[in-house]
Amino acid sequence: MDAGDHGPQAAEAQARWGHTDAYRESAKRTQSYSKADWDRIKAETEAIERGFAEAMTGGELAESARAMDLAERARLQIDGSFYPCSHAMHVKLAEMYTADARFRAHYDDRAEGLAQYVANAIRANGARRSDEVPLRPSQGLS
Repeated sequence: MDAGDHGPQAAEAQARWGHTDAYRESAKRTQSYSKADWDRIKAETEAIERGFAEAMTGGELAESARAMDLAERARLQIDGSFYPCSHAMHVKLAEMYTADARFRAHYDDRAEGLAQYVANAIRANGARRSDEVPLRPSQGLS
């Protein structure tokens, strides 16, 4: 993802979520991002994903404090950089990370099983705030 990203993924995102407040807020925020902003976001994302992979391959459970803290860090990055991301919204995103083959491949190319691990960590993090998050998976993002 970069400031000039107008490829098929951008068109698909607009078609799927263009009607949502989250999409509109993300478009509003990102239109003014500089290359330095995108580089910072990319570095933050890389650090979070590397942390998940290290935790998983090191044998830590997705329900461990470290994994849940990484999930919270990922949620806060979305919230601060793109759109308001509640814990409930983050759980919905986690479902997409495992249901959509492209998202699954993004994580699993780093370490086999990482997509499921990240999704489980996000759900566990959401459960820490169970007053906000339904404990059973939702029916989708829309």
